[in-house]
Amino acid sequence: MFRSAKDINEKSTWQELTPGAEIYEPATSKLVMTGEWRTMTPVFDPERCKQCMLCVPYCPDASIPVKDGKRADTDLDHCKGCGICAKVCPFEAIRMELGGK
Repeated sequence: MFRSAKDINEKSTWQELTPGAEIYEPATSKLVMTGEWRTMTPVFDPERCKQCMLCVPYCPDASIPVKDGKRADTDLDHCKGCGICAKVCPFEAIRMELGGK
Protein backbone atom coordinates (compact mmCIF):
# COMPACT_ATOMS: atom_id res chain seq x y z
CA MET A 1 0.00 0.00 0.00
CA PHE A 2 1.43 3.39 -0.99
CA ARG A 3 0.69 6.21 1.38
CA SER A 4 1.78 9.77 0.70
CA ALA A 5 4.00 11.36 3.38
CA LYS A 6 1.59 14.30 3.73
CA ASP A 7 -1.13 11.82 4.78
CA ILE A 8 0.94 10.29 7.60
CA ASN A 9 0.72 12.02 10.97
CA GLU A 10 0.68 11.32 14.70
CA LYS A 11 -2.85 9.87 14.43
CA SER A 12 -1.90 7.29 11.79
CA THR A 13 -2.07 3.72 13.06
CA TRP A 14 0.76 1.30 12.50
CA GLN A 15 -1.39 -0.57 9.99
CA GLU A 16 -1.56 2.57 7.84
CA LEU A 17 2.21 3.01 7.64
CA THR A 18 4.38 1.67 4.85
CA PRO A 19 6.65 -1.28 5.68
CA GLY A 20 9.52 -0.01 7.79
CA ALA A 21 7.81 3.42 7.88
CA GLU A 22 9.64 4.21 4.64
CA ILE A 23 8.66 7.22 2.55
CA TYR A 24 8.71 6.51 -1.18
CA GLU A 25 8.54 10.06 -2.47
CA PRO A 26 11.19 12.80 -2.64
CA ALA A 27 11.42 16.13 -0.80
CA THR A 28 9.37 15.23 2.26
CA SER A 29 11.77 16.48 4.94
CA LYS A 30 10.20 19.95 4.98
CA LEU A 31 6.89 18.37 6.09
CA VAL A 32 8.31 17.34 9.48
CA MET A 33 10.06 19.55 12.04
CA THR A 34 12.88 17.17 12.90
CA GLY A 35 15.07 19.75 14.63
CA GLU A 36 13.36 19.10 17.96
CA TRP A 37 15.44 15.99 18.62
CA ARG A 38 18.79 17.58 17.78
CA THR A 39 21.46 17.26 20.51
CA MET A 40 24.08 19.50 18.87
CA THR A 41 23.25 22.91 17.42
CA PRO A 42 25.18 24.76 14.72
CA VAL A 43 26.00 28.34 15.66
CA PHE A 44 26.66 30.57 12.65
CA ASP A 45 29.10 33.49 12.93
CA PRO A 46 28.37 35.90 10.04
CA GLU A 47 31.53 37.90 10.82
CA ARG A 48 33.75 34.91 9.97
CA CYS A 49 31.68 33.76 6.99
CA LYS A 50 33.15 34.60 3.56
CA GLN A 51 30.04 33.41 1.67
CA CYS A 52 31.89 30.57 -0.06
CA MET A 53 28.64 28.54 0.18
CA LEU A 54 30.53 25.29 0.70
CA CYS A 55 28.26 24.41 3.63
CA VAL A 56 25.05 24.70 1.58
CA PRO A 57 25.35 21.63 -0.69
CA TYR A 58 26.87 19.51 2.08
CA CYS A 59 23.87 19.93 4.41
CA PRO A 60 21.90 16.66 4.11
CA ASP A 61 18.73 18.36 5.38
CA ALA A 62 18.83 21.47 3.16
CA SER A 63 18.79 23.50 6.40
CA ILE A 64 21.10 26.27 5.20
CA PRO A 65 19.01 28.76 3.26
CA VAL A 66 20.45 31.16 0.69
CA LYS A 67 18.76 34.51 0.26
CA ASP A 68 19.83 37.13 -2.26
CA GLY A 69 22.99 35.13 -2.98
CA LYS A 70 24.09 35.00 0.67
CA ARG A 71 24.01 32.26 3.24
CA ALA A 72 21.35 32.93 5.86
CA ASP A 73 21.12 31.56 9.40
CA THR A 74 20.44 27.84 9.81
CA ASP A 75 16.88 26.52 9.63
CA LEU A 76 16.82 24.96 13.10
CA ASP A 77 13.34 23.51 12.59
CA HIS A 78 14.83 20.96 10.19
CA CYS A 79 18.53 20.79 11.15
CA LYS A 80 19.37 17.49 12.86
CA GLY A 81 22.73 18.71 14.23
CA CYS A 82 25.00 16.36 12.28
CA GLY A 83 27.83 18.93 12.17
CA ILE A 84 28.81 18.39 8.54
CA CYS A 85 28.46 22.14 7.88
CA ALA A 86 30.95 22.95 10.63
CA LYS A 87 33.41 20.35 9.37
CA VAL A 88 33.42 21.66 5.78
CA CYS A 89 33.56 25.37 6.66
CA PRO A 90 37.14 26.54 5.89
CA PHE A 91 36.64 29.78 7.87
CA GLU A 92 35.32 28.25 11.10
CA ALA A 93 32.17 30.35 10.74
CA ILE A 94 30.06 27.46 12.08
CA ARG A 95 30.66 25.79 15.41
CA MET A 96 28.64 23.06 17.09
CA GLU A 97 27.33 23.53 20.62
CA LEU A 98 25.75 20.99 22.91
CA GLY A 99 22.01 21.43 23.23
CA GLY A 100 18.88 21.62 21.16
CA LYS A 101 17.24 24.90 20.25
